[in-house]
Amino acid sequence: MISKKERRLKIKARIRGRISGTAERPRLSVFRSNKQIYAQVINDEVAHTLVSASSKGITEGTKSEIAAKVGEMIAKKAIEAGITTVVFDRNGFLFHGRIKSLADGARKGGLKF
Repeated sequence: MISKKERRLKIKARIRGRISGTAERPRLSVFRSNKQIYAQVINDEVAHTLVSASSKGITEGTKSEIAAKVGEMIAKKAIEAGITTVVFDRNGFLFHGRIKSLADGARKGGLKF
């Protein structure tokens, strides 16, 4: 029997085989734990994190609302760094709930993907 984590890592490997961040279009990677949500904009050509944001310190609202705030924060930081388009990496998580809220928040903040 395969565990949930092993299944997610298998899906993650499949996704990462297809997408990669470049200098022109970096990768927006999302990680979701039980309590927090994290987002990073990564240039895979040089293995460098350009900007990052997390839900640490945000206590108001539901988990989905907090994820949307993190999406807006990462979009604001990315635009300040001169990044307007990204490749979205859901990191093996299903695209609904908090992951979708973060993506919608990033789009609302001005990122294109």
